[in-house]
Amino acid sequence: MPLRGLLPLCLLCLQAALPLRGHRGRYAGDKVIRVVPESERETQILRAAFNRLEVDLWQPSSPFHIVEGTVTDVRVPQNTTRSLLPYLQQANIQYTILISDLQKAVENQTGLRSYRNRRSLSGYNYEVYHSLEEIQDWMHHLNRTYSDLVHMFSVGKSYEGRPLYVLKLGKRSRPYKKAVWIDCGIHAREWIGPAFCQWFVKEALQTYQTDPAMRKMLTQLYFYIMPVFNVDGYHFSWTNDRFWRKTRSKNTRFHCHGVDANRNWKVKWCDEGASFHPCDDTYCGPFPESEPEVKAVAHFLRKHRKQIKAYLSFHAYAQMLLYPYSYKYETIPNFSCVESAAYNAVNALQSAYGIRYRYGPASSTLYVSSGSSMDWAYKNGIPYAFAFELRDTGHFGFLLPETLIKPTCTETMLAVKNITLHLLKKCH
Repeated sequence: MPLRGLLPLCLLCLQAALPLRGHRGRYAGDKVIRVVPESERETQILRAAFNRLEVDLWQPSSPFHIVEGTVTDVRVPQNTTRSLLPYLQQANIQYTILISDLQKAVENQTGLRSYRNRRSLSGYNYEVYHSLEEIQDWMHHLNRTYSDLVHMFSVGKSYEGRPLYVLKLGKRSRPYKKAVWIDCGIHAREWIGPAFCQWFVKEALQTYQTDPAMRKMLTQLYFYIMPVFNVDGYHFSWTNDRFWRKTRSKNTRFHCHGVDANRNWKVKWCDEGASFHPCDDTYCGPFPESEPEVKAVAHFLRKHRKQIKAYLSFHAYAQMLLYPYSYKYETIPNFSCVESAAYNAVNALQSAYGIRYRYGPASSTLYVSSGSSMDWAYKNGIPYAFAFELRDTGHFGFLLPETLIKPTCTETMLAVKNITLHLLKKCH
C-alpha cells in the first residue's frame, strides 16, 4: 500500500526533472540501465513510470512490450537519474547499469570522429561509421567505377527532400533475373545497419572474380541495396541527436517530429505494438505510407514484386534473425522452407566467431508489432522476408564500437550468402 500511494507523487517529481528531448547530442552523465521485471507488480510499476516519463527505451521499443521477464534497456538522462534510481530501489526493483556515462560512450564509438580515410573514396574505410553525405558520395563513386556491375538510381525523395538512393548490383547477363532487396537504416540510430549494407557491396565487388558463390549470386540474381532507408533521421542522428529513431516529418498539432518507418506499412497498420501518439517512438503515422520514404519503397517493391524473391532488412540490436509474422502468432504457409533457411543462416553466421543468433517468427521471438516492412513484403508476395537484428545484446546497444564493424559484417555476410544460395535452389 505505501508504494502505491508513492507512485503518482514520485512520477510527478521525475517528470519535472526530465529535460527536453532535443538535447542536441549532450549526453554527459546520462546512463543506460537494464531492468528485468520479475513479477506482474514490477511490470506495472515500470510501464507506468516509463509511460509517464517518456524515457528513451532502447529495448523493447515501447513500454507496451514490457512483460514479466522482458530484458528492458532504458536511457536515463542525468537529471532523471537522481530521482529514478532511488525510486527503483524504493520499489525494490533490481537494475544494472550498462553504460555509466553515455557521453563518453558516444565519443568512444567513433574515436572522436577522426577522419581516418573517411573521405578518401579510393581508400574508403569500411571499418568506420560514415555520415549520409559520405555514403552518398561513395554510392556515386561506385556507380562511376563499376558500371558493369553497379547501377545507382533513386526511388523518390525523403520528407526533407533528400534523394532515396538504391544500388542495383549484378551482372547484366540477361534481361530478366530474380532479385533480392536489402535495406538498412530504417531506424536512424542503428548505425551498424548502413555499415553492413556498404560492407555487402564491397564484398560483392571485391570477390566477384575470385569467389564462385559470389559470382553465381551476381550472375543469376540482381541485388537492390538501399544503404540508408531513413535518410533524414540518419542525418539527424549524426548532427543533433545520436539516439533519434524515427523519420523527420512534422506534426503540427503535437510539435513532435517523425514516424516509426517500421510501423508505417499497410499491413495491420497501427494495431498491436504501434502507437497513435505522434511523440512516441513507435508512432505509426497519420495513415499507412504517410512517410514519403515508406511510400517510395513500397511503390518500388509493388512494381517489382514478381521479380523480387527475398526481402532482407537490417536492424540492431538483439542478435536475432526474424521472419513473419510480426503482427500475429500464426505460422506462415511456407514455414518449413523459411525456417530451414533461417536455421542454416544462423549456423553459418555462428561459424565465424561463435556468435549465437536466436531465430524464429518475429511475434514470438521478439514481440508483436504491426505495420512492419517485413510483414508487408511477405504479404505482397515476396516469399522470403527476413529482418536481422545485428550485434550486440545490450553491452554497447546502439553504440557498437567501430572495432566490431568488421566481425559483425563478416559473420552477417555468411548468413546473407547462405540465404541467397538457398533461394537459388528449388525451394519457394
